[in-house]
Amino acid sequence: MITSLAQRQHELLDALLQARPPGPDAPWHGPGLGAYRANAHAHAERALLDAYPVVAALLGEAAFQALARALWHHHPPERGDLSEWGAALAGFVAAQSELDGLPYLSDVARLEWTLHLASRAADAAPDAASFAWLEREPPERLRLRLAPGTAIVRSPWPVLSVLDAHLHGDPDFATVARRLSDGVAESVRVWRQGPSLRLTPIDDTLACFEAALLNGHTLGQALDDTPIDALSWLGEAVRSGLCTGVAPPPDAIDNEGEAPCPPTP
Repeated sequence: MITSLAQRQHELLDALLQARPPGPDAPWHGPGLGAYRANAHAHAERALLDAYPVVAALLGEAAFQALARALWHHHPPERGDLSEWGAALAGFVAAQSELDGLPYLSDVARLEWTLHLASRAADAAPDAASFAWLEREPPERLRLRLAPGTAIVRSPWPVLSVLDAHLHGDPDFATVARRLSDGVAESVRVWRQGPSLRLTPIDDTLACFEAALLNGHTLGQALDDTPIDALSWLGEAVRSGLCTGVAPPPDAIDNEGEAPCPPTP
């Protein structure tokens, strides 16, 4: 009985996720299934709109709803919480030839999803004492802790300008059109400053450096790959809440996974 019920549930799920409604010979067929599918599509459209309001504005309501339904069938949710669904949209958009007229749409989607994730990231209190490691260990042995939700989006398009124009009205759309026409590239940092969500344009050098830190490089490795004024950057990173602390060297971790406080002079 349990096996039969599980099989029926699996058949229903397949029927809901198929791009086309199942035929009359399918295990699930009829107006009841149509109601289930319509309800699933409505949930998909609302969930995607919450995460991608600018993509929705760029496409228009009907096209965005069709995109949400297509994504639902090609990349269905893997968890019950639909706010966690939608990460595949940027890649899905890039693969749609009918959207070639909006070549920046995929990168706008990447930026919006980054913001969505950052808005859901946990808060983290700064660990002021951990910065003493910077005086005790070389940068090759240290990793910086960046705020939860921190991410770098690098694009050959003015993605932040597009986002700001739609969400805040600044810059205006004429300015954005010129930047798109001129092929202006923008790199964007997203992070959490306490409970507040922040994003700002940064130059490509800084984007490379911070991306290296996010990828797990030590401070020394990141500086070797992308030399910057580390003291100036670190001061601003601490003030802005971007850098919340310093991870101790691996051999400073005790057997219980605890890191001692940096030694005092």
